[in-house]
Amino acid sequence: MTVAIIGGGISGLVLAHRLRSRGTAAVVLESSSRVGGNVQTRTRGEYLLEAGPNSFLDREPATRSLAGALGLETRIRAADAAAKNRYIFTRGALRVLPASPPAFLKSDLISLPARLRVLGELFSGRGPRGVDESLAQLGRRHLGREATTVLLDAVQTGIYAGDPERLSAEATFPQLVKFERDHRSLILGAIRAQRAAREAAKGDGAAKSRLTGLLSTFDGGLGVLVDALAAALGDTVRTDAKVEGLTPTPDGWRVQARERGQPVELSASQVVLAVPAHVAADLLRPLDAPMAATLGAIEYAPMAVVHLGFAPGTTPKPDGFGFLVPAVEGKAVLGTIHVSTTFPFRAQGGRVLLTCLLGGTRRPDVVARDEDALAALAREELKAMTGLTATPELTEVVRWPRGIPQYTVGHLGRLASLDGQLKRWPGLHLTGNAYRGVGVNDCIRDATRLADALG
Repeated sequence: MTVAIIGGGISGLVLAHRLRSRGTAAVVLESSSRVGGNVQTRTRGEYLLEAGPNSFLDREPATRSLAGALGLETRIRAADAAAKNRYIFTRGALRVLPASPPAFLKSDLISLPARLRVLGELFSGRGPRGVDESLAQLGRRHLGREATTVLLDAVQTGIYAGDPERLSAEATFPQLVKFERDHRSLILGAIRAQRAAREAAKGDGAAKSRLTGLLSTFDGGLGVLVDALAAALGDTVRTDAKVEGLTPTPDGWRVQARERGQPVELSASQVVLAVPAHVAADLLRPLDAPMAATLGAIEYAPMAVVHLGFAPGTTPKPDGFGFLVPAVEGKAVLGTIHVSTTFPFRAQGGRVLLTCLLGGTRRPDVVARDEDALAALAREELKAMTGLTATPELTEVVRWPRGIPQYTVGHLGRLASLDGQLKRWPGLHLTGNAYRGVGVNDCIRDATRLADALG
């Protein structure tokens, strides 16, 4: 059996590596000149920049297993203790995100009546069964309007940069829906789940460390993982190979591609589309217009990333991991990562590195601005929110017109439809961040699952 994997992002690379480790032949066809997809680590002078994902929570067994197989376990770097605090910008100021129930009661993150309303969540009831609620609907029922508008919106912004009124609660935060279903109250569900996990982890150090997971990266950024996968796969990966057509055959599939400008054709028993949903839709439209329409219904939030690097002594080192901005504040900046505080090795010699995220579904128009305008906007809003006035010695802007998949209401139904539609095409499969999780861990887990099913 040979598996043709279309797309050389993290999902496609992990899938190919896992298949090869199980003795299954695979080939990866990547249309661009580099692999890694949105995972792009760049060195600019004394700074180490991430154009896409910045980190992962070190609690996913599939990620740890992959790192071990690639000899990268010793290169994992946990976030610095100075990054413990996280902030939300609300009501004109940065306010710390409380780390415990007592701290929450004493905090000024939301008003006292809103805090008391959150305590009342212990007495909340279950929502209607069989309804794909929005995240905002779930939040208002359990936490109240203000906590949903400020706290829950900020949390989802840090993951999806989306609109909680449109995001599916079960697709984006399935654990919350499970807590409600099994325990009625989200708070009771969380307490009981933590207690059960602690009991299960007794005497198992590895399991105990996975209960929360440390925010982590690699000593050379996430690109270390991509480079190690590419090196291990060797000529299994073919870059500048744009797939233009798929044809089912009695024995599997024929893949038509253009490799470095020349037409090529490959035969494979299985084909995996490890590309964004809209790219998969374009490839499948000639074969199956309904499935292409289902894939095309998966939306993406446009994103702009603005890196700002400051010379030593020009601005104080900021506290904590960074801050998020709920939509009610009306800002184009969705949040800012204090990179040099979180991972000090990414900014040498006492420099300060900030990564600002702009746009999302809240302000999609922002991403179309030119680089100078985006950098100016980020600096203007940072000054208003944090008082930062220093002039950066480094500015770099990256745009992602289709940045983060949006699991809107109906997403799980779309996945069920795709599963049914794929049955019409034996040997055709989908993986990637458009389906069952947008993070690095999610992609690795889903690709590993698929490889085990195929190999």
